[in-house]
Amino acid sequence: MATVGLDQINKVYANGFHAVRDLNLEVRDGEFMVLVGPSGCGKTTALRMVAGLENISSGTLSIGGRPVNDLTPKDRDIAMVFQNYALYPHMTVGENIGFALKMRKLPKSDVAARVKETAEILGLNDWLDRRPAQLSGGQRQRVAMGRAIVREPAVFLMDEPLSNLDAKLRVQMRSEVLRIQKRLNVSTMYVTHDQTEAMTMGDRVAVMRSGILQQCAHPQVLYDHPDNLFVAAFIGSPAMNLYEATLTEGGRGLRLGSQQIDLPQAVIAAHPDLASFANKKVVIGLRPEHLPAPRDGWTGPTLVGDVDLVEALGSELVVHFTIDAHRVTAEGATSADTEAVTVSGEGVARVDPQATVKPGERFTFAVNSGGLQFFDPTSGESIWGA
Repeated sequence: MATVGLDQINKVYANGFHAVRDLNLEVRDGEFMVLVGPSGCGKTTALRMVAGLENISSGTLSIGGRPVNDLTPKDRDIAMVFQNYALYPHMTVGENIGFALKMRKLPKSDVAARVKETAEILGLNDWLDRRPAQLSGGQRQRVAMGRAIVREPAVFLMDEPLSNLDAKLRVQMRSEVLRIQKRLNVSTMYVTHDQTEAMTMGDRVAVMRSGILQQCAHPQVLYDHPDNLFVAAFIGSPAMNLYEATLTEGGRGLRLGSQQIDLPQAVIAAHPDLASFANKKVVIGLRPEHLPAPRDGWTGPTLVGDVDLVEALGSELVVHFTIDAHRVTAEGATSADTEAVTVSGEGVARVDPQATVKPGERFTFAVNSGGLQFFDPTSGESIWGA
């Protein structure tokens, strides 16, 4: 096992494009670290710098506590799994898995033993004599992983390895990848643009945008306590509802369009910095599951919306609605660069499938005020306080 340390890492291309900016990140021993973000955010560039496939413009990269900036990829004790599998089509599965060991000129008996052991881990024993063209996408991905595993590296690097698989197989392979990584206990950096994949796989998740690390934390922390509007909007499916609101005098309520939401004392106490926003605009966030159908006897705050669409998923109804408040989008809103814009007040709620909700009608949602998030509309940063 080994740690991976990225200390003030920058990547600036010859044309002046700054792909990664002052990236500070540590992958702990045996940790599954996921880098996630939209296309072009710098996550793959960061991974390729760790692999040695991209030069580092400035900063220090260390693996196992030793700087490796100047080491070639083969000297970094890493193994990389690519999106396109990169298998040799003329070789059998066994030959593909054992190729790196053959290049090291290990004895044939050692190569055969390690290939067999790796195939057992991956469930490829019956496929060792087949060629890649005879395999399914999931089997090819296992072979690509086997080629990395057999080398017994200190660090695994995976660049969107499941993106070429169909949806059902991706879900299955997610658990397979995790099972193998936990069994081997190898430090892993995993790049994906799929936030669901990131949330279900990562011990910690690093969210990037425009080359800048926005937040790195346990998936549940990202979900419950996003640092800024970008993380709040990016993490979660369906996405968080973000609205422009005004904090009432005394900071005990929110004006949301023509409606008002009273804030319980527990919410106010959890966000002491809200006091400075009295009579000012804030951005509020509510996850769809925090807008359920009210139960009998509900006395808490409510939100009334015009129902546009109802998606029946069996276990729940996904209700699309509109209110007369401004919805805020956070395509890149951060503390350094806020691009929040206001549009019409569409929202999404997740309600019990037994609820009677019909398009074209008004519906009253219960507001789980404990799930409210608050953001500074100017900086995009989350409002909490000491």
